[in-house]
Amino acid sequence: MKFRKNVLLPFVAAASLVAAAPSALAATFKMAVGDAAGGTQWELGTSFAKSFEQKTGGKHKVDLFPNGQLGSEEDTINNASMGVLDFSILAVNNITPFSPTVGLLTMPYVIQSAEDAKKLTQGEVGKELAANTIRDAGVRIVGWAYSGFRVLTNSKKPVRTLDDLKGLVIRVPKNEIMIASYQAWGVNPTPMSWSETFTGLQQRVVDGQDNPYITVSAMKFYEVQKYITNVRYIFSLEPLVVSESVFQEQKPDVQKAILDAGREATEHSFKYLLETEEKIKKDLVARGMQITEPADGEKEWIAKATTAVWPKFYKSIGGKEKLDRALKTLGR
Repeated sequence: MKFRKNVLLPFVAAASLVAAAPSALAATFKMAVGDAAGGTQWELGTSFAKSFEQKTGGKHKVDLFPNGQLGSEEDTINNASMGVLDFSILAVNNITPFSPTVGLLTMPYVIQSAEDAKKLTQGEVGKELAANTIRDAGVRIVGWAYSGFRVLTNSKKPVRTLDDLKGLVIRVPKNEIMIASYQAWGVNPTPMSWSETFTGLQQRVVDGQDNPYITVSAMKFYEVQKYITNVRYIFSLEPLVVSESVFQEQKPDVQKAILDAGREATEHSFKYLLETEEKIKKDLVARGMQITEPADGEKEWIAKATTAVWPKFYKSIGGKEKLDRALKTLGR
């Protein structure tokens, strides 16, 4: 199995955060969940755990550890790659440093609807990217959480245009494509780990961030943010990964249970998004948040991001033909 040692080595010390390497015969598996309970990551994880336990006749269970209890999302992907953590659910942008071709799914304005997201992740494009994560990072994607578009929130003012962004300090994940998107909009964003984001917003180290409505609610960002801009530059996908070494240690019937439970949890996640997002938006407004639509149908945002960002990352995602293939799959 090929590992990207230059990426993994800086995180080796994080392995000590996980008590012990799991056994192939373990009755209970550990699952790290980056977000707090109540979001789409939690929904995906609990759905998977319930299905997996049923499919193994109660012989195997999964314990969930939400809100970064087992380390940052970057740590957990590394620990899973080394086989000292069983499962992790994390934002897809946090897999990209380990398996760069997955960055295709974070290219701005490629995915334009929930249906687009489902088509890419569950079709041939998604299968290829999943195979790449096994090769590059030693983890296997077995499920997807569909969380919705990453809307922009901030504590200072309504934002409709790119000019309105001026003067705002925006937190972004440590992801080159997302950083480049904000730079294309004239903003020098502040990379910050997920575990530090709420505190950073609370203490006004940063003014804003972007995440789906469901995450804004689950993380209680309404306590520290006032304004939402309904941008649609990235559709948030959050894969459920299993350590490939742990997966290979399991008997065939347990492997099948993992894969089948992952597919069922993925379908559940898609339905959950469609059923709950509008309710959550209304709840956020009721809690005092103000939703603003970007000016002119977001045309300026789209033009600047796609023109500047797409060509810059053709090589890392496997070539321009990979993006063209994804767009063709989506009928564009």
